[in-house]
Amino acid sequence: MSLWEYANPRLFMSWTRSVLPWTFGLAGVCLVVGLIWGFFFTPDDFRQGSTVKIIYLHVPAALMAINAWIMMLVASLIWVVRRHHVSALAARAAAPVGVVMTLIALWTGAVWGQPMWGTWWAWDPRLTSFLILFLFYLGYIALWEAIEDPDTAADLTAILCIVGSIFAILARYAVFFWNQGLHQGASLSLDAEKNVADVFYYPLLICIAGFVLLFVALVLMRTRTEIRVRRIRALQARGQHA
Repeated sequence: MSLWEYANPRLFMSWTRSVLPWTFGLAGVCLVVGLIWGFFFTPDDFRQGSTVKIIYLHVPAALMAINAWIMMLVASLIWVVRRHHVSALAARAAAPVGVVMTLIALWTGAVWGQPMWGTWWAWDPRLTSFLILFLFYLGYIALWEAIEDPDTAADLTAILCIVGSIFAILARYAVFFWNQGLHQGASLSLDAEKNVADVFYYPLLICIAGFVLLFVALVLMRTRTEIRVRRIRALQARGQHA
């Protein structure tokens, strides 16, 4: 079976019906284990004290805020190239989840930054690019709501998604583009020497897995809802012309 066949709305609804409960269940297990392990069974940092434990919310949320936009970009490009409606609806479904992840990252970053930097906010390159990304999320959602024709809305939001991807990249790699700024370097890296200590590293990985699974589950659930809404509107349109 071709991968593109899974973009068929009927097939999508079929396989997600059985996948969703497992995805939500695994997400819940990972989040409960990771957060309890991280908050209650890891030591305080010798410099940051117990404040460091915000890492178990901040880092996964920040990663998902960026990757949610990248997922929206890929889905939007599939729509532009292949004109598969499920991909456009998946991009739309991911936006509210992404905006919540971005808001969590901004809020937990402020809570973490205040005792460490002495301020709730600084116009740091990474913080600023994250704030702009948050505004792009809001603009993306507003654009979908403002346009009645779904295909036109999908086309225009795809363009916005491509432009906003610049700030998603900046949010991820700002510390490499500019040396100035208060934000620390990456907590996780392909270079093992740059990762946080193992005592924080393993529960953090579990929390990240939980956030990823939760994102996937929410997007699948919201995409199913978008498909149902589209079907209802199609039936209403047929009834009006009957």
